[in-house]
Amino acid sequence: MRRRKKTKYVHEGRYVAEVEVELIEDDTGWSPYLNFEDAYRLDDVRDALRRGDLESAARYGRVYELRPVAHQ
Repeated sequence: MRRRKKTKYVHEGRYVAEVEVELIEDDTGWSPYLNFEDAYRLDDVRDALRRGDLESAARYGRVYELRPVAHQ
């Protein structure tokens, strides 16, 4: 079983959170997968972004605001 770090991006509305998680790789058909803590952490970040609670979301990683860019 191998573990490696990966950055996941959680997009909700006009915000995106950049969260570092650990992927677990093994010889099963389910590989790679997250441990329970990281999966719940991504859920918590998504819920915080939905509520607009940027302070809570920022505890898990960087939070970005998306803005439309005008083009011609």
